[in-house]
Amino acid sequence: MRFPIVLLFNPEKNDYKISVPDMPGCECRAKTMDIGLNEIISVIESHLSLLAEYSEDIPKASSFEMHISKMEYRGGVWAIVDIDISPFLGKSHKINVTLPELLIKKIDERVATDAEHKTRSGFLATAAINELKNRL
Repeated sequence: MRFPIVLLFNPEKNDYKISVPDMPGCECRAKTMDIGLNEIISVIESHLSLLAEYSEDIPKASSFEMHISKMEYRGGVWAIVDIDISPFLGKSHKINVTLPELLIKKIDERVATDAEHKTRSGFLATAAINELKNRL
């Protein structure tokens, strides 16, 4: 899932505050943008681990437009971080699924040519997450 983040420079401390607006309290500080971008990924994954531990829902990622006009983010630099949320959705279970042969072939072709999807199961899980996200 791709989450917008904002980097705000603090001239008094000569560092950046990196925040994930869709995850209140999920933030870090860093001396450079590069360090901050790496650090915020670890912070997000830790945050998601805690949510999973307490069986809390993973927040939906919003668009930039949802946050960009908020005063607390004025002057910030916006970026996107892509987080694989599947490890935080709980234990995997094997299921039997019946699909048409042509659909399976198209899925397998997509998995073979798209680095985003490593397996057929990963592709189907992502498709299901996206469909459910669109319905909420």
